[in-house]
Amino acid sequence: MGFADPSLREINPNELAAGYVFYGEEDYLAEGFIQRLKQALISPEAEGFNVERFDLAVARWPEIIDTARTAPFFLSPWRLVVAKVVEKDRDGKPAKEDKEIGRLSSLDEKIIREYFRSPASRTILVVVIKGRVKKTHPLVKFFGTLTRHAVVLQDVKPLREEPLRDWMKQRLSALGKAATFDALLRLEELVGSDLRRLDREFEKIALYVGDRKSIDIQDIIDVCDRTKGFLDWDLTDALKRGDRRLALLTLNRAFREGEEPENIMRELAKFFRDLLLAKLWLAEGRGRKEIFAFVKPQIKENYVKLYADEFRALFSVADRLSLAEISASVRDLERIDRSIKTTGDTIEPLIERFVVEYCRRLQRPGERGGAISKARG
Repeated sequence: MGFADPSLREINPNELAAGYVFYGEEDYLAEGFIQRLKQALISPEAEGFNVERFDLAVARWPEIIDTARTAPFFLSPWRLVVAKVVEKDRDGKPAKEDKEIGRLSSLDEKIIREYFRSPASRTILVVVIKGRVKKTHPLVKFFGTLTRHAVVLQDVKPLREEPLRDWMKQRLSALGKAATFDALLRLEELVGSDLRRLDREFEKIALYVGDRKSIDIQDIIDVCDRTKGFLDWDLTDALKRGDRRLALLTLNRAFREGEEPENIMRELAKFFRDLLLAKLWLAEGRGRKEIFAFVKPQIKENYVKLYADEFRALFSVADRLSLAEISASVRDLERIDRSIKTTGDTIEPLIERFVVEYCRRLQRPGERGGAISKARG
């Protein structure tokens, strides 16, 4: 294939460079590579200690290099240091008033050169320069003067046409799938070239086709038509993150487009029943993988990124909320359902208040009580 996705690069600890520099508008490729590094090198319990991120709009290179030289926390032998700068916004204008963001002083250059002459063992420094950045950019030019053995540079410009379709094939292959040429073209028409959105669609497609390996154009139409399928995906995503804004926007769109109230209630009920079951089984001492396999049987472990993200999301919510809080949410939903069926109450404000209260609970897990209960009391 003509394009090699760095986020699919095999991670061999013995062959890693001390530094990687990604520059260009498509920083999703860089973030994918960082995620692969984390999965391969750093255990989840050590991530909070051994993964450090810096914004070059405020951080300084002496601080970044000092962090890189610091020994990793004992839970993991590896340390990952990420320094990012956004050079341009979507309109191509400077992201900040300070046009010198990310530039290097002579002292910075000296400190970085000295570091890469003798880099810290088992530490990876990743620099991401997002924007319409060329090889003539001061940071790119400087890192280009370092030996390729020490630092690897990669241009992550937006993908179009053949490189984009190569990337799509690689991402589907990583999920154990393949698509017809017509299917890829249709997906590109519907979604565009935004890699984040495409990756999200791939996960939905993989779930939709199940064990089937081949994806055809009808699958794309069924799953990815932008007028379909947003409710279950966007609403559930908002609930997992406790994102009140996204949840309310999704509900607003659903009501505006005439979504049946029963479908909205069904999605909410499924989310909270799965969460309640997970919480109950955790209390019984069952293993998390066993619980996840029962609650999400369609998500296989070979869907590496999707499996990890969904696994983390489920238990993050289950760990942050008490059994009493989750049970309260289930009871509130039951009250909403009864109210709609017996009194003819308008569903929209009831569901919106329920979602707002749930998001508040998730962001402030110590608080108790239900918005629906309070609002109706």
